[in-house]
Amino acid sequence: MARDQIDMTPLQSRDELVAWFEEGCKDPSEFRMGTEHEKTPFTLEGYRPVPYEGARGIGALLEGMKLLLGWEPIMEKGNIIGLYDVTGGGAISLEPGGQFELSGAPVENVHQTQSELMAHLAQVREIAAPLGIGFLGLGMTPSWSRADIPVMPKGRYKIMTNYMPKVGQYGLDMMYRTCTVQTNLDFSSEADMVKKLRVSLALQPVATALFANSPFTEGKPNGFLSFRSEIWRDTDNARAGMMPWAFEDGMGFERYVDYALDVPMYFVKRGEDYIDVSGSSFRAFFDGRNNNLPGERPTLSDWANHLSTIFPEVRLKRYLEMRGSDGGPWGRLPALPAFWVGLLYDDVSLDAAWDMVKHWSAHERQALRDDVPRFGFKARIKDRYLFEIAKECLVLAHAGLRRRGRIDQLGRDETRHLEPLDRIIDSGRTPAEEMLEKFNGPWKGSVEPAYAEYAF
Repeated sequence: MARDQIDMTPLQSRDELVAWFEEGCKDPSEFRMGTEHEKTPFTLEGYRPVPYEGARGIGALLEGMKLLLGWEPIMEKGNIIGLYDVTGGGAISLEPGGQFELSGAPVENVHQTQSELMAHLAQVREIAAPLGIGFLGLGMTPSWSRADIPVMPKGRYKIMTNYMPKVGQYGLDMMYRTCTVQTNLDFSSEADMVKKLRVSLALQPVATALFANSPFTEGKPNGFLSFRSEIWRDTDNARAGMMPWAFEDGMGFERYVDYALDVPMYFVKRGEDYIDVSGSSFRAFFDGRNNNLPGERPTLSDWANHLSTIFPEVRLKRYLEMRGSDGGPWGRLPALPAFWVGLLYDDVSLDAAWDMVKHWSAHERQALRDDVPRFGFKARIKDRYLFEIAKECLVLAHAGLRRRGRIDQLGRDETRHLEPLDRIIDSGRTPAEEMLEKFNGPWKGSVEPAYAEYAF
């Protein structure tokens, strides 16, 4: 969630950074799930990007949402850039190109995630429709160039925009043209965190294939099923990737702290100002060696903000974030928390998933992750197609959710939320392949119909 934390206690020692993570450990009875999703706003007339300014802009959309929901606005230099629910519910924030993100509240089961999503979409529609704004459920904008896309008025994005081209070819595409759905899950101890982190890192390519739906760039097939996933391979490898060291002996909170200390920073926030410290590590800042803030010590807020600018396939905060999936149409979004909760919140399924991946080498995991954006289910690891592994994961997720036994008001358990993924497995094709068939068939070589068929 892109709401910058505020805790200005200066940090004294590395132990405090480790302790910050340890405070995330929860009793399993307290486990929650959070779902975050991004969607691309477009003008219903002409399918163009939506600017921030103006009577029918993103700012107006946020003002309307504020009046409807009564949520607190998040302001920056006089602009509304987000909203949050003071009662501990969700938050709405803007990604750099205006992608509209709902960071859901921590809820107890997938039924609640779905209810939250349905309520959010109804609310957004109520405000957006009169403004002539629709929302697209794809992993990447299918028709716009980088130059077409407006920039949201957030200081952190200005700094990132300047820095990205120095460290990879696709950073600006990641910022301005992609959408994701992610799930945030809890851990009960350091050992539990490590096990869940390893399983979910190894299996992130499965989620990438199941949710792959970014096959178009600027109106044409780009040669990939999840170009959004490909973009992450060359955005900024100092802060992204598969974290091979997480599978080595001695992995724990300390090891992640040491990794994060060496990741280059983007910014430090002081009051309303974002100070550009891009390229300098948190470790240097910690030692008082940051050239832009000489002699200054970081605070807990600086640490929390820095951790939110690290982008591995699974990210550790005080919970774990599964980051490998393309955003998609609304009906598929609850399937992501259902998939990961079924695998990770049930001990039998978690053990079985670990058995599936524990013999894979770092090289094999990396090769699978590198191949999945282009090949989807046809990517391979150890003579197995990813399709077979995905099928097996879905069986485990079903079993895990059945054992959890969280029932909705009609007496159904959470497995019903896996139905979109069951259909994908039954068809043997990723969503992107289905979309490419439409492009080559009924869509007659145009991506325009996506704005109707994949709109929220």
